[in-house]
Amino acid sequence: EVQLVESGGGLVQAGGSLRLSCAASGFTFDAYGIGWFRQAPGKEREGVSCISSSDGSTYYADSVKGRFTISSDNARNTVYLQMNSLKPEDTADYYCNARKVTMYREDNYWGQGTRVTVSS
Repeated sequence: EVQLVESGGGLVQAGGSLRLSCAASGFTFDAYGIGWFRQAPGKEREGVSCISSSDGSTYYADSVKGRFTISSDNARNTVYLQMNSLKPEDTADYYCNARKVTMYREDNYWGQGTRVTVSS
């Protein structure tokens, strides 16, 4: 059974830090790209950051560049999102996603989400 389990969310003051974790199981971890998405109340889900588990290449949305860092521990099948200098606009539910696209199919898995609240 494929599982993505997020943790690490919580309430933090503006300027503070949190580290989110996404523990994966049930699939070949290093064959997937792992990403973090977020959805704020009343807004659409947006991509925040992603990492290739095979070569470590990363991507960041402009809104989090220089503040967030994504990393992968392949031995633990876990991806982390270190979030520094948090702003109230970072408040959202954060979701972990694992995705693999081949010529014939797309596999796409989601976690249940973890809530981040940044107070001003």
